[in-house]
Amino acid sequence: MKYRIAALLFAALPLQVALAQDHSAHQSAAAPGTLATKSTGVKVTPVYQQAIPNLPGKSIKGVLVEYEPGAVNAAHTHAKSAIIYATVLEGSVLNQLNGGPLRTFTKGQNFTEMPGDRHDVSANASKTEPAKLLAVFVVDTDDVVLTTPLKP
Repeated sequence: MKYRIAALLFAALPLQVALAQDHSAHQSAAAPGTLATKSTGVKVTPVYQQAIPNLPGKSIKGVLVEYEPGAVNAAHTHAKSAIIYATVLEGSVLNQLNGGPLRTFTKGQNFTEMPGDRHDVSANASKTEPAKLLAVFVVDTDDVVLTTPLKP
């Protein structure tokens, strides 16, 4: 029953297949092969929280991430229980998970992060325009720390 409700929840989210660009050779804010150890120009604001009916101990938590031009978020992980559905609301965002390809997502595109994923790159793809994304977490209600920077 729990999985059926979770499946319905994700089915209700607006889905747009993200055909993100692969930028394996792109120079990110950190040097190639290294991870950013601190965030610059990124504002993170919790905007929504709701317990999920019929799934005791689970909640939906929404977080707005705003990137100034050229901003970079430190490499990080999320709460171990977190499944994240992120949608770019404005501009374009660089994203790399678990050492995979560096990808660019633009307004209206989305991506998913699974429990245990390592977010290696999270940055604004533009040095001149701002970017925003909405990250929707399905997470254990007791998880209050949603993001933990990686140790250098």
